[in-house]
Amino acid sequence: MTPAVPKPQRCAIYTRKSTEHNLDLEFNSLDAQREACEAYIKSQAHEGWRLIPDRYDDGGLSGASLDRPALQDLLADVRAGKATVVVVYKVDRLTRSLADFAKLVELFDQYWVSFVSITQSFNTTSSMGRLTLNVLLSFAQFEREVISERVRDKIAASKRKGLWVGGPVPLGYRCLDKKLEIVPEEAETVRTIFSLYLELGSMGALIAELDRRCIRTKVNGRRDGRQSGGIRFGVGPLAHLLKNRFYTGEVTYRGEVHRGEHEPILSRDLFEAVQEKLAANAIARQVRLRGSAALLTGRLFDDRGNRMSPTHANKKGARYRYYVSQALRQNRKAEAGSIARVPAPETEKLVCDGVRRHLTAMGKEPSTILTDRELIERHVARVVVKPQTLDIGLIPTSKTSAQAENPSLTDSAPGDQEGLSLDGAKLRGHEGHHS
Repeated sequence: MTPAVPKPQRCAIYTRKSTEHNLDLEFNSLDAQREACEAYIKSQAHEGWRLIPDRYDDGGLSGASLDRPALQDLLADVRAGKATVVVVYKVDRLTRSLADFAKLVELFDQYWVSFVSITQSFNTTSSMGRLTLNVLLSFAQFEREVISERVRDKIAASKRKGLWVGGPVPLGYRCLDKKLEIVPEEAETVRTIFSLYLELGSMGALIAELDRRCIRTKVNGRRDGRQSGGIRFGVGPLAHLLKNRFYTGEVTYRGEVHRGEHEPILSRDLFEAVQEKLAANAIARQVRLRGSAALLTGRLFDDRGNRMSPTHANKKGARYRYYVSQALRQNRKAEAGSIARVPAPETEKLVCDGVRRHLTAMGKEPSTILTDRELIERHVARVVVKPQTLDIGLIPTSKTSAQAENPSLTDSAPGDQEGLSLDGAKLRGHEGHHS
């Protein structure tokens, strides 16, 4: 009787290492994993197992996410039918997340692909094999969470002692042997920025002066040899710099301020004077916003995240109001959204009418008793201008009372907002409206 010939199995090896430590060695952890998997595949040659030549190696990437280049290449080949068996050294090399593992097993089952861990015997086609895998993944996820907690506790303890724990090095310092020391030229730049803000009194004037003096952000090198930074200051990075207590020799962590081990660049008097000026300007800005005819100021954004600010033009005695992307106003046209300018009156009317209809349909408070400004301040957190729609983030009803009392609460987290989408295509055809 002729023995049955086993069906050929195309085997793909996946390897992963969480850190980049020792990856530059001639024989590293990825090589060791692959060598062990190759030996196992050879031992199963009588079952028709054959190794495919493609390599799927992820070095320096965590197992907490599936967003890994080699893993995505492997999954693409699974869908294309290039592999029928996925071989790993240990199951946590594939993933440490139970939810992600369930997705992978579902994908493997869909394409009739087996999953093998050479140090832990499984068969994912059986219920007992799935149970065993889920138990092991539970421990892998537990281990990952414990490691994360230990790292967070270590960072917290280090910051309470005022130690530098890594991350982007602030302008004015450089890192040597895990210690920060002052760079004299950059330190003088920091002092200049703080002094200029007190002298000029506004972010806009400060940015213009920094541009005139060709003062740029700090240049930081990356592990891959590339560099970041060295660009003009924007409002966000500049505001962060002006509020950074690190320059007074302090370290902040979760609202607590601790004495740092690094040398200060600024005197406390200069830093506090800038904080008072920032606070005064913030209050003045709120007062201006409440008195402005532009209802959506601070709440309107283009679809690339740039704030859209109110502006106007006068033509033949008529005043036309618009909202224009900050990227366009700052001569960064390439960074502006797909719709960089919209007519103000039509946009405001569309938003107010849409919100009122939504509140009425939901059986909430009678919005007709509110003025347009009160309606926006109480219910609208964010409006995003897209090519055909206006996406509105609404403040949940439970927060509207607090919002009415404190307008600074408009910056709600996206996850805390209700959604509303309106047809905004007609806004593209308007040239503006006089007021």
